[in-house]
Amino acid sequence: MSAPDRAELQQIAQLVEMNRERLQALEQQVHRLEEVRLEQVRAIMSLEAIPEDGATDVMIPLGGGVQIIADVSAEAGAVVDIGSGIQAERTRVEALEMLNSRNQELMQLMDQMKTEFDETEKVVLDLANQFNDGVAILQEDAIEEEPPSQTETPPPKRSRRKRGTDLTLDD
Repeated sequence: MSAPDRAELQQIAQLVEMNRERLQALEQQVHRLEEVRLEQVRAIMSLEAIPEDGATDVMIPLGGGVQIIADVSAEAGAVVDIGSGIQAERTRVEALEMLNSRNQELMQLMDQMKTEFDETEKVVLDLANQFNDGVAILQEDAIEEEPPSQTETPPPKRSRRKRGTDLTLDD
């Protein structure tokens, strides 16, 4: 490997930083997707907990720690967000199928993002190693180019001025 110059090292450092930022973004996206997936899992569990013949005195969360008590009839469906803020009423079975399908899609997307994260992490490690190697080469070159150090001379002694033979505080 030829000795890299400072501009190349700076470019490598910028690439490392850019890829680290990409890693952070991927990590945040995976975290948000995991939250959505867990919310859907809770919805699936809630729908599955309702018996086919309905239930009475069911507590339905409204948010903010508030729940409402209601009766769920056997033929009651669920209102599902089908995208773009549009909601549609579906049977509980259809709602479960939609949620399970969405969860599968989320898992696949998260797996893809984790794979991308791993690949980007490998690139960051390779670039960081390349940067460190380049810095080491530059430091070795700088040491070789340094002129041989001269023998150290002791600092000059201060001459004392004496006026007469009387001792002073400077003596």
